[in-house]
Amino acid sequence: MDADAAARAMYDRDATAVAFGIELIEASPERSVTRMRVRDDMCNGLAVIHGGMTFVLADSAMAFASNCDNDAAFATSAEIDWLAPATPGQWLTAVAERRSGGGRSAVWDVTVTSSDEPDGDQTTVALFRGRTRKINRKIIE
Repeated sequence: MDADAAARAMYDRDATAVAFGIELIEASPERSVTRMRVRDDMCNGLAVIHGGMTFVLADSAMAFASNCDNDAAFATSAEIDWLAPATPGQWLTAVAERRSGGGRSAVWDVTVTSSDEPDGDQTTVALFRGRTRKINRKIIE
């Protein structure tokens, strides 16, 4: 099985990713990258992206990396620090990286950046730390 096959299978069944336009750029058991374009319907009354939308993108990046080894994992906790706003039309990219993990539990750091172009100059928008726990269930049988 390819290193990212389980993450891709999970992504294909992820209705939230489809609804919000989240793209899975890369995935491995140690790291993943997701991206989405900020839309008007994702913004709050101050015309900047709602913090919950940024959280969803970061959580998705953690989910795809933590499930990449075909052993299902659920988030057990997470926190986020919002550092800068993003506005409609900008691209958000979330990079999740495993910081610690052994056995069934892992700790992930996710950096969310914004740019005017998908691969343009990046501004850090948020820092997210999450924890996951394996549940001994296959994603792909």
